[in-house]
Amino acid sequence: MNERPNAAAERANAPTRQRDGRVDRALLERVEAFADRVLNVAEEIERQGRSRRIIDQLIGSGTSVGANLFEADEAMSTKDFVRCFSIALKELNETRFWLRLLLRRGWIPEPRMDDLSSEADQLRRILSTTIARSKRPKTT
Repeated sequence: MNERPNAAAERANAPTRQRDGRVDRALLERVEAFADRVLNVAEEIERQGRSRRIIDQLIGSGTSVGANLFEADEAMSTKDFVRCFSIALKELNETRFWLRLLLRRGWIPEPRMDDLSSEADQLRRILSTTIARSKRPKTT
């Protein structure tokens, strides 16, 4: 079956779809890829001999985003789902702080950080929207 040329990109940028309390597979794949990219940056600054504390903070927050969304995928209730997404959003915002710090310090070149920073911003919007939609009262 032939797919439209931009169908994969559209799926990757689509907001989450909650089906029976589950997280859309495309979003789970995106946060896994995001964690991998954050780990690559952490490994680079480690090779530079930078602060272990900053490396640990970046790794902790950057990988926690995905861990919390995978937990949300098995949420037992809407409240649990929103809680997991909210924690993921907080961790994502912390990761954005550390990435901005690395950029300000010049530890990672700006061109390398642009795509990762953009992905962090896109994920932030997706998570925020999902939280807001999930909190809306159900209409019958």
